[in-house]
Amino acid sequence: MSPRPIRILLAEDQSMVREALAALLGLEPDIEVLVQVARGDEVVEAARGHDVNVALLDIEMPGLTGIEAAAALRSELPGIRIVILTTFGRPGYLRGAMEAGASAFLVKDAPAAQLAAAVRKVLEGERVIDPTLAAAALAEGANPLTDREREVLRAAESGATNAELAQRLHLSQGTVRNYLSTAIQKLAARNRAEAVRTAREKGWL
Repeated sequence: MSPRPIRILLAEDQSMVREALAALLGLEPDIEVLVQVARGDEVVEAARGHDVNVALLDIEMPGLTGIEAAAALRSELPGIRIVILTTFGRPGYLRGAMEAGASAFLVKDAPAAQLAAAVRKVLEGERVIDPTLAAAALAEGANPLTDREREVLRAAESGATNAELAQRLHLSQGTVRNYLSTAIQKLAARNRAEAVRTAREKGWL
């Protein structure tokens, strides 16, 4: 009796990319893509409804990011191995993915054979990281922002005033101003908009 194939959940919001990945992985004799979703907030429910053992998650999706979906999946269904796929080689994304419980972090344009090999390795308990991304993450260093500074910067991305941010985050205006000022200094930015842009580019938000 032949062993059961590796059973994949594929989460990717761009339908053409998702279908291409599914088709390429489907050519592998030991891999089957059981379910596909287009949103991060559909990942856990889809995994519950199908007997999958590996989840391939795009990093940028509506609903939840791939990193947020990975954390939710690890909490709800810890037996499923997680592979994060990204178009953007941002060092902060790699660190966030590992902290969320991902076993692999790869760029989307990697050859299909490389992706299939990574899927097999994570099922054997190995960790697979794109070497270029790993080197960039080491060179960049750790995220200098605290959780609260990230929260305030994310909220500030909408262009809200300090008063609006204070109300939304249940903080005083002075506290909001202090968090923003510290974040701006840490990121060597000229203003909050530049701080948000820098943090986004590095994958720190």
